[in-house]
Amino acid sequence: MSNAAIIIPARYHSTRLPGKPLEKIAGKTMLARVGEIATLAAKMIGGAEILVATEDKRIIDHAAECGLRGVMTSSACKTGSDRALEAIGYLEERPDFIVNLQGDAPLTPPDFVAAVLSEFQNNPDLEVVTPVVRLGWDELDAFREQKKETPFSGTTAILGRDNEALWFSKNIIPAIRHEDELRKSKKLSPVHRHIGIYGFRADILKQFVKLPQSRYEMLEGLEQLRMLENNISIKATVVDYKGRPAMSGIDSPEDIARAEELLATYGEIAA
Repeated sequence: MSNAAIIIPARYHSTRLPGKPLEKIAGKTMLARVGEIATLAAKMIGGAEILVATEDKRIIDHAAECGLRGVMTSSACKTGSDRALEAIGYLEERPDFIVNLQGDAPLTPPDFVAAVLSEFQNNPDLEVVTPVVRLGWDELDAFREQKKETPFSGTTAILGRDNEALWFSKNIIPAIRHEDELRKSKKLSPVHRHIGIYGFRADILKQFVKLPQSRYEMLEGLEQLRMLENNISIKATVVDYKGRPAMSGIDSPEDIARAEELLATYGEIAA
């Protein structure tokens, strides 16, 4: 695929876990693992530029050790999207499509990233693409239990007829009437869990980062609601973990320990 870029925002000065991209998980740094995911995803779709976007020279140096190109972005960048937009300014040819692959998500299946870029390949007019996974009933039960302990972990999505995203929430949506009957007739629940990877058409990324935070974005803490509240369309691409471990970003030593346990049980993600 020509004219696509995968940007890996990797901030050194994390509040919760300083130096996070350099932390090791089962012998490899977080950045090395995410770089491997990006490299495999780029191969799957026929090629894409890969950049590590950071605010610290230590990340630049380690990126080079991993065979990745690192670029310095402003410490004033508030989000990974801001950092991604600044990073593409380093490319000789501006990409048409940009995937923001967070540097603290080392268990992301590479085919999820490839699926986002494939959607743009099939329809270059799309504005934003993001993956979702449809939960089985056991997965939904586990998700509900998780919400009791950490209500703001995990996001769900409502999809339209053509998989356009209608809404996202930290609540589990939709509510399900007659769930017992559905469980008997359907293998999967109607709940889609959002995977925090975003692909942007270049002009839409530029537009998005200039927008002020929106009302529901601030209430839910979800930047994708800023897109919907400003009439930016989001296409959801439905992906499947296929038995691989599902884990979002890493923010603490406890998360690192959990990631190592998952890797020991399921094997390498980017193998």
